[in-house]
Amino acid sequence: MSTAAVYRSAAWRRLPRAFLLSKNYICERCGQPAEIAHHRRYLTPRNVNDASVALNPDNLEALCMACHNAEHFVAGGAVAQGLTF
Repeated sequence: MSTAAVYRSAAWRRLPRAFLLSKNYICERCGQPAEIAHHRRYLTPRNVNDASVALNPDNLEALCMACHNAEHFVAGGAVAQGLTF
């Protein structure tokens, strides 16, 4: 399964809402309203089929858009390393 397929799956579509609700839609980094269930351990071709990584709430973090963008779009983030999401 590809990363895109994970995000299109029925299992994933249910997970972010339930996870964000469990965190009261509060960003775990700054306390602002959270919008994104972010994978702490990034999905890669090696782990995308591992449900303990891709679909595990323990691998998620509730983030607001600003914190999510800081994670991915600053030096040292996933984009800087040549990865995509």
